[in-house]
Amino acid sequence: EEEEEEKETKSKYDLMFQRGDLLEVPRTLFTHFGIYLGGGRVAHFIPDIMPVISRDQSQIRLMVTNTRLILGVLVKCGSIRVDSVDDFAYGAEILVNPMDRMCGRLALPGEEVALRAEKLLGDVSYSLLWYNCEHFVMFCRYGASTSFQTFQFCKTMRKLLLSRRVAKVTAMLSMCL
Repeated sequence: EEEEEEKETKSKYDLMFQRGDLLEVPRTLFTHFGIYLGGGRVAHFIPDIMPVISRDQSQIRLMVTNTRLILGVLVKCGSIRVDSVDDFAYGAEILVNPMDRMCGRLALPGEEVALRAEKLLGDVSYSLLWYNCEHFVMFCRYGASTSFQTFQFCKTMRKLLLSRRVAKVTAMLSMCL
């Protein structure tokens, strides 16, 4: 019965998504991205410390905890891996191909997108700013590795650092020291 339920779930997702679709899951502080591979599976790029400390594939395949994720960010290690749609979404709403409107590039054919994602599976150097899950899916779907989230973050930080208020506080602090 459990096997039958798993088949139903996979076919449900195959009706909702097409192979090569870009899936987007809003999180609290950021948005997570993946590529639908079919059969209820998603390729996505996440920071993960486990490949650094263990070669045990059964341990690495386990759901990535927040601790594993944070430590992965700190040591700049991640993996492009395949998880179920449910594990990828973690209870959040899934948006399908939202970047098609924003990107300004035509999406590659779905099969090519999925094949690109599958070829990149494995351990990869991770960077919040220079190579994250959005860079991965943008390369797979559009052929250009970019991140709108990173761009917005850098733009906000630049405004903050160049603001008059920060300049005044810095000047006042330098006079006190």
